[in-house]
Amino acid sequence: MEPQNREPYSTLGSRLRPPVINALMSAMLDNPRLLSLAAGFTDTTSLPSASVSEAVEALRSRPGPPEHLQYGTTQGRRRLRELLSARTTHHDVLWSGGIVPARTMIGNGSQQLLYLAMQVLCDPGDIVLVERPTYFVLLEMLAGLGVRPVSLPAQADGSLNLEAIEALLDKLVRSGESARLKAVYLVTYFANPSAISRSEAEKCALARLLGDRGLFAPVIEDAAYRELWFDAPWAARSVFALDSWEGFQRLYLGTLTKPFASGLKIGYAHGSDASLLDRMTWLKGHHDFGSANFNQAILEHALESGAFDAHLELLRPAYADKMWHLNTALESAGLRDLGWEWEIPAGGLYLWLRAPEGIDTSVDGAFWAACMEEEVLYVPGDLCIAERDVRWHVRLSFGVLDATGLEEAARRFARAAARLSTMSVH
Repeated sequence: MEPQNREPYSTLGSRLRPPVINALMSAMLDNPRLLSLAAGFTDTTSLPSASVSEAVEALRSRPGPPEHLQYGTTQGRRRLRELLSARTTHHDVLWSGGIVPARTMIGNGSQQLLYLAMQVLCDPGDIVLVERPTYFVLLEMLAGLGVRPVSLPAQADGSLNLEAIEALLDKLVRSGESARLKAVYLVTYFANPSAISRSEAEKCALARLLGDRGLFAPVIEDAAYRELWFDAPWAARSVFALDSWEGFQRLYLGTLTKPFASGLKIGYAHGSDASLLDRMTWLKGHHDFGSANFNQAILEHALESGAFDAHLELLRPAYADKMWHLNTALESAGLRDLGWEWEIPAGGLYLWLRAPEGIDTSVDGAFWAACMEEEVLYVPGDLCIAERDVRWHVRLSFGVLDATGLEEAARRFARAAARLSTMSVH
């Protein structure tokens, strides 16, 4: 019998495509001269080697068996969950149910927890409301799951366009599509990619618009960059602390990766009730039985000893300095004079640039080709838009390159922009 010419994959397996981040990484490996402003890596030179060594030595010196080298629980170390619950409570006025260890779980970075939540909440064909722009890896994740992201309309300054959102929600209700609405995803602190932070007024207004229409879909608040402020923390409280969201299932995602050591890959989630978090924990049990107990123990020690916060005190001005290096280099190279626009962020790891009219920044555009020739890499902004209908933004990351690298990358980027500007004139 002749073999059938058929792919042996599930529907999910057939939908999967190579993540864009893999392509960006491959481009760097294929050309060592390429300077990347694309990958959202943290600063290698600032990684807390001494603090991690101190934690390992403290664990080694503890009396009794080395429990930190044994399997842990799927939900995560109890003491670490206690510390993280208290930490989030410190940020927010406590809501009526409380942020407690029993409704906290540990994951392999907040990325895994986000994926678990989407798997538990969504079926193929369901809808997730996202910001415009939003975290592009989430959009790839949803595509793999067969879930449709729908953008919440935004004003030119990035704030929520409440009138347009109201019209969008009414349209979903009239069409019957609101029955497929399964989640609302928000990145509310120094967001990836826009670096925007949401006000309490915006958060509450969105909750009212949803609630008035009976659309009580779970809200997922991704706070991965909340602690990476430059001069002052963003004052707005999370959805856990706002009465407007009281009738919604709430999931708060945080990470110990970006603000401490990315290689340890530990994030956390707080749930407003046990139902969603339980199912995420059960599903995580199918994945890995729990995140690395040793890595959790290191971070537990760093939080208890004060090393975590001491590291943040060093990291914040370091990232602010890197942001200013990139910003100043772009301005000095004449990028604003060429018609490019961007806001100065108050935290996070990114600049979100808008190209002048007529410049297509997508991977099949002339600007991308010019940047490849100049040997500088960026994230095309259309990847961060659910509908892919805006092709004139760019995300630049200042996390990994040093000051000299950022300045040279900025000059290369500006040269590519100048070439396109000259072409458009002629």
